Amino acid sequence: MNEQQIRGLVADVKDGTLSRRSFIKRMAAVGIAAPIASQILVWNDVAMANATLQYKPTKAGGGGPLKVLLWQAPTLLNPHFASGTKDQIASRIFYEPLAGWDKEGNLIPCLAAEVPTKENGGLSADGLSVTWKLKQGVKWHDGKPFTADDVVFTWEYAKDPATAAYTTGSYKDIKVEKVNDHAIKVIFAQPTPFWADPFVGTVGQILPKHRFADYVGAKSREAPDNLKPVGTGPYKFVEFKPGDVLTGERNTDYHIKNQPFFDTLEVKGGGDAVSAARAVLQTGEYDYAWNLQVEDEVLKRMETGGRGKVSAVPAGDIEFIILNTTDPWTEVDGERSSVKTKHPTLSDPKVREAMNYLIDRDSVQKFIYGRGGTATASFVNEPKRFKSTKLKYEFNIEKANKILDEAGWKKGSDGVREKDGKKLKYVFQTSINAPRQKTQAIIKQACQRAGIELELKSVTASVFFSSDVANPDTYTKLYVDMEMYTTTQPQPDPERFLNQCVSWEIANKENKWLGRNISRYSDPAADEAYKAAQKELDPAKRAALLIKVNEIFCEAHVLLPLLSRTRVAAAANNIMHDHSGWDVDTWNLAAWYRT
Repeated sequence: MNEQQIRGLVADVKDGTLSRRSFIKRMAAVGIAAPIASQILVWNDVAMANATLQYKPTKAGGGGPLKVLLWQAPTLLNPHFASGTKDQIASRIFYEPLAGWDKEGNLIPCLAAEVPTKENGGLSADGLSVTWKLKQGVKWHDGKPFTADDVVFTWEYAKDPATAAYTTGSYKDIKVEKVNDHAIKVIFAQPTPFWADPFVGTVGQILPKHRFADYVGAKSREAPDNLKPVGTGPYKFVEFKPGDVLTGERNTDYHIKNQPFFDTLEVKGGGDAVSAARAVLQTGEYDYAWNLQVEDEVLKRMETGGRGKVSAVPAGDIEFIILNTTDPWTEVDGERSSVKTKHPTLSDPKVREAMNYLIDRDSVQKFIYGRGGTATASFVNEPKRFKSTKLKYEFNIEKANKILDEAGWKKGSDGVREKDGKKLKYVFQTSINAPRQKTQAIIKQACQRAGIELELKSVTASVFFSSDVANPDTYTKLYVDMEMYTTTQPQPDPERFLNQCVSWEIANKENKWLGRNISRYSDPAADEAYKAAQKELDPAKRAALLIKVNEIFCEAHVLLPLLSRTRVAAAANNIMHDHSGWDVDTWNLAAWYRT
């Protein structure tokens, strides 16, 4: 479908002869996914749809308790320090962005009065600025008014290098101006096709200036509100025991009429994904459980209990392996896996190429994940127009052996390959979770047949995904040879997702290991393509540039994609929840209710 045909269909939507849903279906038929189709409509001044969950209660409150399980327990409640999804989910209960993403990829206003368009004056025609009108009458939980000053402050806070915010990539290259008390203007340094990043979704949660003004830059970690949030969200903070339980109560001054429905909220952390699934699907002790990384056959058996149902939604998340090209066993200037070092053996591209052939992705999908994921060789998989068609995967032990033989890695008397006194022996870590341990075992067995020895390491999930800078076992430290986890794509556009592949985002001691590039690998060609994509307004050219970034890292076999993950959760049969694959599970928590 060419540009002229797309414009014709957009015109049909505008004059009412074609429904929004039909437009999105037609786009899907030619490979343009729903989130991108929605963005095309917004860019052409077709209003965004309403949120995907229709709210039916006629008054706020009266719903009793809502009990949620996050088996990876939250450890902090400041969204700008939340490198782990569990902390982002918990923070979103209290803090809100200007807008969030529903499961169709629609941008839904939250603290914004409306979604910016060209028609309403929000989007500039040159792509250099966006003006957000803010909701009026919104109050922070302590009764102070929410204004444009809070939005401007959040930008100043997140962009400050001394703050070392996880979200800094979304704020450091923009300017934000206060238009009036209820409007702000975001100014970009260059034409910006994906403008809905700052103040949107996971990275966009607004902090109250009056609570954080004394804790900026180097003092940011000392703020009491990092653990005791005062936000604008549907529930007010009551108590938090990091790594255990979080409780809240209904915000009686919430800015959306008749919301929220529940009187109290309990978020219980700890345990594992299987016990979390059981507590919703079989025993009914809890109303909702997040991130059910459980073998699909086990989930199907649990669903027969009749208490709850599994919810699986498409997402851009990827289960993948990082091969560390830096040395995790040598310390330089107070950090291991420093970019100043090279890995003794994984710096050899032939070794990494052989490792890629030793992953039986099809078996991992078929026997472990089922509905939870689809085998892939591409780091980006959704929306489809951003997925590489060039990248392919193959499980072939014979090819792996041939590559290693030709590269001079010979098997020793113990069966392990070596060259120049260096052996192919690696520590392979991931979080404690049955599907991950089974995947590790499958990969270890194949590696043995190729003369590579793997020592399997499993770290408690709440530790592995912790935002604690003192913890040596977090996934961001990468103090091992290789590791596996899922990285989440926080919006229906892969630009921010792919900043995991740029040199200026490398995780290190200086940025408290909150840089997005965990692999430490960089390539000038990837940097160049990424920067070009950031200012390319032609959708096809921009997609090609982002695909190139993906391909550089996958073809270097630094990132080894395993599965394109769906987001799997469980909810009690009588719980109406709004599950989006493009935002955190609590993105529209205010609209949840019990039938």
